[in-house]
Amino acid sequence: MKKYVSLMLFSIAVLMYSISWAQQQKVLPSIDIATSAKEFVELLAKEDFQNAVKKFNVTMKTALPPDKLGELWKSIIGQVGPFKKQISTRVENAGQYDIVFVTVEFEKSPLDIKISFNNSKEIAGLFFVPNQSRIEYKSPTYIKLNSFKEEELIIGSGEWALHGTLTIPNGKGPFPAVILVHGSGPQDRDESIYSNKPFRDIAWGLASQGIAVLRYEKRTKEHGQKFASIMNTITVKEETIDDALSAVSILRNREDINPYKIFVLGHSLGGMLIPRIGLPDTDIAGFIVMAGTTRPLEDVILDQFSYIFSLDGSISEDEKSQIEKVKQQVSKVKNMKLSDTLSGELVLGMPARYWLDLQGYNPAETAKQLKKPMLILQGERDYQVTMENFRIWQNSLSSRKNVEFKSYPKLNHLFIEGEGKSTPDEYLTAGHVAEVVINDIADWIKKTNV
Repeated sequence: MKKYVSLMLFSIAVLMYSISWAQQQKVLPSIDIATSAKEFVELLAKEDFQNAVKKFNVTMKTALPPDKLGELWKSIIGQVGPFKKQISTRVENAGQYDIVFVTVEFEKSPLDIKISFNNSKEIAGLFFVPNQSRIEYKSPTYIKLNSFKEEELIIGSGEWALHGTLTIPNGKGPFPAVILVHGSGPQDRDESIYSNKPFRDIAWGLASQGIAVLRYEKRTKEHGQKFASIMNTITVKEETIDDALSAVSILRNREDINPYKIFVLGHSLGGMLIPRIGLPDTDIAGFIVMAGTTRPLEDVILDQFSYIFSLDGSISEDEKSQIEKVKQQVSKVKNMKLSDTLSGELVLGMPARYWLDLQGYNPAETAKQLKKPMLILQGERDYQVTMENFRIWQNSLSSRKNVEFKSYPKLNHLFIEGEGKSTPDEYLTAGHVAEVVINDIADWIKKTNV
């Protein structure tokens, strides 16, 4: 069995280096940067990371020195197999940046390597994403496409405004509504992972049952470059919490939405942050946690590495070395002090201020302060956020009469059904959020009195 590196870890690792684009972009051919991008990819393929980083700007050289770039490249190889060849390039313009998409064929699946160039022709951003030509979404059988409509919305205002989609059942309303909050990394509004789009499944599934759903681009997706420019000052508040609260405010002012029946659903990191989203706004009707982390995030990352490397029954010397490096990073996180914010160093892909903000945060214990109903959901095959986290939610909140717990034996981190041990490889196969999950969420919302 081949060994793979977790997609969640990959998302965390490249969060601060990712680039986002406005939806309306014009094609701007540039032979120079296209050639430079191809040369950079060739250096990655040769594992010549020392020369590869010479193409970076100062920020990228700090964020991704040769050793970390090497670790990132190895994680990609772990997911999609050995590099085979470059297939094509295309160039787009995004304001002051030119973006080159290099489509690369790997053994298991093609990827688009997105490379951002600044005005000095230096690489200012790097992100690996599924090749768009291979992505085809087919709606699950439980969707009733003629039962709802969709409307584009802007979440927030000013420089951090985000594009979003409100899925509204047909009829006058006012409807109950759910706001979807993403997991780790620069997620789009569908929380797309290859051809899987769990947030679209949830939005269309709930709307088919009379519940409106708002989903939106994550700030690190839509404003990736701008976000990266202030990386040393960001916390989960700027990454996630502020935009979730803005989304709640927008729905409260709509005549077709019941302002007393607005719920917030968080997946993975979003689930971990549900208590911090709920405490500032006591009028939110209730909360749904899907695979929400309860343990320290740095410990979860270490566990994921250890799990992935153990899948074939043995751990190589190289993998032991990688685990040891992660342990050292975890130790840095746990011993971090305010003075560390001055160094600008990224630890486990995040700045010191990000980790300091999470020090001592216990989601399950903090959730005791929430008075509104909660629904805690967990896939039992989830290796990214394991059943241990689910049991911690239960231990902390089981005495509450308005908190329900449900786990699903066959579901993975995306709440998609599978068999046997879950691995990142199964994300390459198209699937859908299980119908039972959609039904459980819809039934809980409909019966919840506020």
